[in-house]
Amino acid sequence: MSITQSLLGPLLTTGAPKPLITHYDDATGARIELSRATTANWAAKTANWLVDEIDLEPETPVLVSLPAHWQTVGVLLGAWWAGAHVTDRAEGAEVAFVPASDLARGEGARTVAAVGLDPLGAPVRDLPSGVADYVSDIRVHGDDFHPISPVPGDAPALLEMSVDEVVERARRRAGELGIGRDDRVLSALDWTLPDGVVDGLLSVLAAEAALVHCTNPDASRLDKRRADERTTVELGL
Repeated sequence: MSITQSLLGPLLTTGAPKPLITHYDDATGARIELSRATTANWAAKTANWLVDEIDLEPETPVLVSLPAHWQTVGVLLGAWWAGAHVTDRAEGAEVAFVPASDLARGEGARTVAAVGLDPLGAPVRDLPSGVADYVSDIRVHGDDFHPISPVPGDAPALLEMSVDEVVERARRRAGELGIGRDDRVLSALDWTLPDGVVDGLLSVLAAEAALVHCTNPDASRLDKRRADERTTVELGL
């Protein structure tokens, strides 16, 4: 079973409409909230695109070089749902998901997918020939994903860690970080690979909690945000 099925699956069965990801960017004032079901839809579209358009096979290397952002959630969960091996190297990767503002990060990958990181998911315009616009390309794909075969637990998933190792580590870190079921986690952690992604995203999913992530956090807004979002656990603040 993939990381996505292991960590996101229980959230969908116990409350698909509940908020899962709330993303703030204090540099722009943007705020967007995704439910558990909407997060799953983005992940499914990503996985379907990878399989149908890229012909991705399980255990294939995929570069994800993106900041903490709600679109990055869809990229990561979609890649793992399709059985991809998320790496930090473009060389040899089947696909490189990189910011549209820094396409050079994807040099060496077979396909470069530009992620616009727009607050509302607007498409990226005027991309070079051969570069895919992540948001535009995945929109036409289905909101459900049905893998042809299960992803083995010992398959490579995140750098040197297997699927089972990532899931186990996420669950363990949830306990160590004090994240419990239905907590609302206020975080400013960078999603570095692997520690930042495990602590700042996957541990929250493993605990069946919700994430309120702040990019470019403004200290003067934090108290109001704590009150407005009713957060109960903090990471990186």
